[in-house]
Amino acid sequence: MIPYFDDVEKYAKNSGQIQIFRYAIRTIFYEAGRRIKFQGFGASSYNSKEMSEVLRTLEKTMLMHLIFPTTQTQAPFSPEIKKSPRLQVLDTGMLNFFSGLQKELFGTQDLNDFYKGKIAEHIVGQELLASNHSFLNSLHFWVRDKKQSEAEIDIMYPYNSAMIPVEIKSGKIGKLRSLNNYLDISNIDFAVRFYAEKLQLEEHKTYRGKTFKLLNLPYFLSGKLKDYLDYYFNVK
Repeated sequence: MIPYFDDVEKYAKNSGQIQIFRYAIRTIFYEAGRRIKFQGFGASSYNSKEMSEVLRTLEKTMLMHLIFPTTQTQAPFSPEIKKSPRLQVLDTGMLNFFSGLQKELFGTQDLNDFYKGKIAEHIVGQELLASNHSFLNSLHFWVRDKKQSEAEIDIMYPYNSAMIPVEIKSGKIGKLRSLNNYLDISNIDFAVRFYAEKLQLEEHKTYRGKTFKLLNLPYFLSGKLKDYLDYYFNVK
Protein backbone atom coordinates (compact mmCIF):
# COMPACT_ATOMS: atom_id res chain seq x y z
CA MET A 1 0.00 0.00 0.00
CA ILE A 2 2.89 2.37 0.76
CA PRO A 3 4.04 2.55 -2.92
CA TYR A 4 0.56 3.72 -3.96
CA PHE A 5 0.74 6.60 -1.50
CA ASP A 6 4.26 7.47 -2.64
CA ASP A 7 3.26 7.45 -6.31
CA VAL A 8 0.31 9.83 -6.06
CA GLU A 9 2.61 12.82 -6.48
CA LYS A 10 3.28 11.61 -10.04
CA TYR A 11 -0.39 12.02 -10.91
CA ALA A 12 -1.58 14.86 -8.70
CA LYS A 13 -1.75 18.37 -10.15
CA ASN A 14 -1.23 20.11 -6.82
CA SER A 15 -0.83 19.47 -3.09
CA GLY A 16 -4.58 19.57 -2.54
CA GLN A 17 -5.15 16.79 -5.05
CA ILE A 18 -2.48 14.67 -3.36
CA GLN A 19 -4.69 14.51 -0.28
CA ILE A 20 -7.69 13.51 -2.39
CA PHE A 21 -5.67 10.70 -3.99
CA ARG A 22 -4.57 9.38 -0.61
CA TYR A 23 -8.10 9.55 0.76
CA ALA A 24 -9.47 7.77 -2.31
CA ILE A 25 -6.91 4.96 -2.12
CA ARG A 26 -7.73 4.31 1.53
CA THR A 27 -11.47 4.42 0.90
CA ILE A 28 -11.88 2.30 -2.24
CA PHE A 29 -11.34 -0.93 -0.27
CA TYR A 30 -14.31 -0.12 1.98
CA GLU A 31 -16.54 1.00 -0.88
CA ALA A 32 -15.62 -1.92 -3.16
CA GLY A 33 -18.57 -3.81 -4.62
CA ARG A 34 -20.98 -0.95 -4.06
CA ARG A 35 -22.55 1.53 -6.42
CA ILE A 36 -20.88 4.80 -5.60
CA LYS A 37 -21.42 8.50 -6.07
CA PHE A 38 -18.50 10.80 -6.83
CA GLN A 39 -20.07 13.58 -4.80
CA GLY A 40 -19.14 12.98 -1.17
CA PHE A 41 -17.43 9.67 -1.96
CA GLY A 42 -16.87 7.69 1.24
CA ALA A 43 -18.71 10.29 3.34
CA SER A 44 -16.12 12.91 2.37
CA SER A 45 -16.62 16.59 1.58
CA TYR A 46 -15.03 16.32 -1.88
CA ASN A 47 -17.19 17.35 -4.79
CA SER A 48 -18.08 15.27 -7.82
CA LYS A 49 -15.53 16.83 -10.17
CA GLU A 50 -12.64 16.43 -7.73
CA MET A 51 -13.36 12.80 -6.92
CA SER A 52 -14.32 11.79 -10.44
CA GLU A 53 -10.98 13.00 -11.78
CA VAL A 54 -9.03 11.18 -9.07
CA LEU A 55 -10.93 7.87 -9.36
CA ARG A 56 -10.63 7.86 -13.13
CA THR A 57 -6.88 8.39 -12.80
CA LEU A 58 -6.65 5.50 -10.32
CA GLU A 59 -8.55 3.42 -12.86
CA LYS A 60 -5.72 3.98 -15.35
CA THR A 61 -3.21 2.68 -12.80
CA MET A 62 -5.18 -0.63 -12.69
CA LEU A 63 -5.82 -0.34 -8.97
CA MET A 64 -9.58 -0.21 -9.49
CA HIS A 65 -12.22 -0.15 -12.18
CA LEU A 66 -15.54 1.65 -12.55
CA ILE A 67 -18.26 -0.59 -13.99
CA PHE A 68 -21.13 1.47 -15.36
CA PRO A 69 -24.69 0.18 -15.73
CA THR A 70 -26.72 -0.21 -18.88
CA THR A 71 -30.50 -0.21 -19.09
CA GLN A 72 -30.69 -1.70 -22.58
CA THR A 73 -31.73 -5.24 -23.45
CA GLN A 74 -30.39 -5.38 -27.00
CA ALA A 75 -27.39 -4.07 -28.94
CA PRO A 76 -25.85 -1.57 -29.00
CA PHE A 77 -25.21 -1.70 -25.25
CA SER A 78 -23.96 1.72 -24.19
CA PRO A 79 -23.05 2.59 -20.58
CA GLU A 80 -25.24 5.01 -18.65
CA ILE A 81 -22.40 7.25 -17.46
CA LYS A 82 -24.79 9.54 -15.59
CA LYS A 83 -25.87 6.65 -13.37
CA SER A 84 -23.86 5.50 -10.36
CA PRO A 85 -21.07 3.06 -11.27
CA ARG A 86 -20.04 0.05 -9.24
CA LEU A 87 -16.53 0.12 -7.85
CA GLN A 88 -14.41 -2.94 -8.64
CA VAL A 89 -11.05 -3.32 -6.90
CA LEU A 90 -8.66 -5.18 -9.18
CA ASP A 91 -6.73 -6.98 -6.44
CA THR A 92 -9.05 -9.05 -4.27
CA GLY A 93 -6.13 -10.01 -2.01
CA MET A 94 -5.65 -6.35 -1.11
CA LEU A 95 -9.38 -6.00 -0.58
CA ASN A 96 -9.32 -8.91 1.87
CA PHE A 97 -6.27 -7.55 3.68
CA PHE A 98 -7.49 -4.00 4.19
CA SER A 99 -10.96 -5.20 5.14
CA GLY A 100 -9.43 -7.47 7.78
CA LEU A 101 -10.73 -10.62 6.06
CA GLN A 102 -8.07 -13.31 5.84
CA LYS A 103 -8.24 -16.43 8.00
CA GLU A 104 -12.05 -16.35 7.98
CA LEU A 105 -12.00 -17.21 4.26
CA PHE A 106 -10.40 -20.61 4.79
CA GLY A 107 -13.39 -22.10 6.59
CA THR A 108 -16.15 -20.97 4.28
CA GLN A 109 -17.86 -23.50 2.00
CA ASP A 110 -19.28 -20.94 -0.42
CA LEU A 111 -17.72 -17.54 -1.03
CA ASN A 112 -21.15 -16.15 -1.88
CA ASP A 113 -22.20 -16.70 1.74
CA PHE A 114 -19.22 -14.70 2.99
CA TYR A 115 -19.06 -10.90 3.35
CA LYS A 116 -22.47 -10.53 1.62
CA GLY A 117 -21.10 -12.15 -1.52
CA LYS A 118 -18.70 -9.25 -2.11
CA ILE A 119 -15.55 -11.40 -2.25
CA ALA A 120 -17.08 -13.83 -4.76
CA GLU A 121 -18.19 -10.93 -6.97
CA HIS A 122 -14.73 -9.39 -6.86
CA ILE A 123 -12.93 -12.61 -7.70
CA VAL A 124 -15.16 -13.21 -10.72
CA GLY A 125 -15.06 -9.56 -11.79
CA GLN A 126 -11.27 -9.45 -11.46
CA GLU A 127 -10.88 -12.58 -13.61
CA LEU A 128 -13.31 -11.39 -16.28
CA LEU A 129 -11.63 -8.01 -16.56
CA ALA A 130 -8.18 -9.59 -16.75
CA SER A 131 -9.21 -12.04 -19.45
CA ASN A 132 -11.38 -9.90 -21.71
CA HIS A 133 -11.09 -6.22 -20.83
CA SER A 134 -10.55 -3.43 -23.33
CA PHE A 135 -11.87 0.10 -23.51
CA LEU A 136 -13.87 -0.87 -26.61
CA ASN A 137 -15.27 -4.05 -25.10
CA SER A 138 -15.85 -3.39 -21.42
CA LEU A 139 -18.02 -4.97 -18.77
CA HIS A 140 -21.28 -3.44 -17.60
CA PHE A 141 -24.06 -4.43 -15.25
CA TRP A 142 -27.74 -4.14 -16.04
CA VAL A 143 -30.27 -2.21 -14.02
CA ARG A 144 -33.97 -1.48 -14.24
CA ASP A 145 -34.70 1.49 -12.04
CA LYS A 146 -38.48 1.57 -11.91
CA LYS A 147 -40.52 2.19 -8.81
CA GLN A 148 -41.55 -1.09 -7.17
CA SER A 149 -39.77 -2.99 -9.96
CA GLU A 150 -36.02 -2.68 -9.46
CA ALA A 151 -33.73 -5.34 -10.90
CA GLU A 152 -29.99 -5.74 -11.36
CA ILE A 153 -27.78 -8.26 -13.18
CA ASP A 154 -24.28 -8.57 -11.69
CA ILE A 155 -22.36 -8.46 -14.98
CA MET A 156 -23.19 -8.08 -18.65
CA TYR A 157 -20.39 -9.88 -20.46
CA PRO A 158 -19.62 -8.77 -24.04
CA TYR A 159 -19.55 -11.70 -26.44
CA ASN A 160 -19.59 -11.14 -30.20
CA SER A 161 -22.51 -8.75 -30.76
CA ALA A 162 -24.37 -9.79 -27.62
CA MET A 163 -24.19 -9.16 -23.90
CA ILE A 164 -24.42 -12.34 -21.85
CA PRO A 165 -26.12 -11.88 -18.46
CA VAL A 166 -23.91 -13.23 -15.68
CA GLU A 167 -25.00 -13.76 -12.09
CA ILE A 168 -22.69 -14.55 -9.18
CA LYS A 169 -25.09 -16.27 -6.83
CA SER A 170 -25.87 -19.61 -5.27
CA GLY A 171 -29.28 -21.13 -4.65
CA LYS A 172 -32.16 -22.27 -6.81
CA ILE A 173 -32.80 -20.63 -10.17
CA GLY A 174 -36.14 -19.33 -8.91
CA LYS A 175 -34.27 -17.03 -6.55
CA LEU A 176 -32.52 -15.30 -9.46
CA ARG A 177 -35.39 -12.89 -9.86
CA SER A 178 -33.48 -10.19 -11.75
CA LEU A 179 -32.15 -12.74 -14.23
CA ASN A 180 -35.65 -14.07 -14.88
CA ASN A 181 -36.93 -10.53 -15.38
CA TYR A 182 -34.14 -9.64 -17.78
CA LEU A 183 -34.57 -12.75 -19.91
CA ASP A 184 -38.31 -12.13 -20.13
CA ILE A 185 -37.83 -8.69 -21.69
CA SER A 186 -34.74 -9.37 -23.81
CA ASN A 187 -34.21 -11.42 -26.96
CA ILE A 188 -31.50 -13.59 -25.39
CA ASP A 189 -32.18 -17.13 -24.19
CA PHE A 190 -28.84 -17.93 -22.55
CA ALA A 191 -27.27 -16.93 -19.23
CA VAL A 192 -24.30 -17.77 -17.01
CA ARG A 193 -24.14 -18.31 -13.27
CA PHE A 194 -20.94 -18.56 -11.19
CA TYR A 195 -21.32 -20.48 -7.95
CA ALA A 196 -19.58 -22.98 -5.63
CA GLU A 197 -20.87 -26.17 -7.23
CA LYS A 198 -20.11 -28.24 -10.31
CA LEU A 199 -20.10 -27.28 -13.97
CA GLN A 200 -23.42 -28.06 -15.61
CA LEU A 201 -25.72 -26.83 -18.35
CA GLU A 202 -29.40 -26.63 -17.43
CA GLU A 203 -32.62 -25.73 -19.18
CA HIS A 204 -35.16 -23.61 -17.33
CA LYS A 205 -38.22 -21.48 -17.92
CA THR A 206 -38.65 -17.88 -16.84
CA TYR A 207 -41.63 -16.66 -14.85
CA ARG A 208 -43.43 -15.99 -18.13
CA GLY A 209 -42.60 -19.41 -19.56
CA LYS A 210 -39.68 -18.50 -21.83
CA THR A 211 -37.20 -21.38 -22.22
CA PHE A 212 -33.52 -20.58 -21.69
CA LYS A 213 -30.20 -22.32 -21.07
CA LEU A 214 -28.20 -21.62 -17.92
CA LEU A 215 -24.48 -22.42 -17.92
CA ASN A 216 -23.39 -22.98 -14.32
CA LEU A 217 -19.65 -22.58 -13.73
CA PRO A 218 -17.65 -22.86 -10.50
CA TYR A 219 -15.90 -19.67 -9.42
CA PHE A 220 -12.45 -20.92 -10.38
CA LEU A 221 -13.43 -21.10 -14.07
CA SER A 222 -14.36 -17.43 -14.32
CA GLY A 223 -11.20 -16.62 -16.28
CA LYS A 224 -12.21 -19.24 -18.86
CA LEU A 225 -15.68 -17.93 -19.57
CA LYS A 226 -14.96 -17.00 -23.18
CA ASP A 227 -13.62 -20.51 -23.88
CA TYR A 228 -16.83 -22.09 -22.56
CA LEU A 229 -18.98 -19.67 -24.56
CA ASP A 230 -16.98 -20.49 -27.70
CA TYR A 231 -17.56 -24.18 -27.06
CA TYR A 232 -21.28 -23.74 -26.43
CA PHE A 233 -21.84 -21.57 -29.49
CA ASN A 234 -19.54 -23.76 -31.63
CA VAL A 235 -17.09 -20.99 -32.44
CA LYS A 236 -14.07 -22.43 -34.29
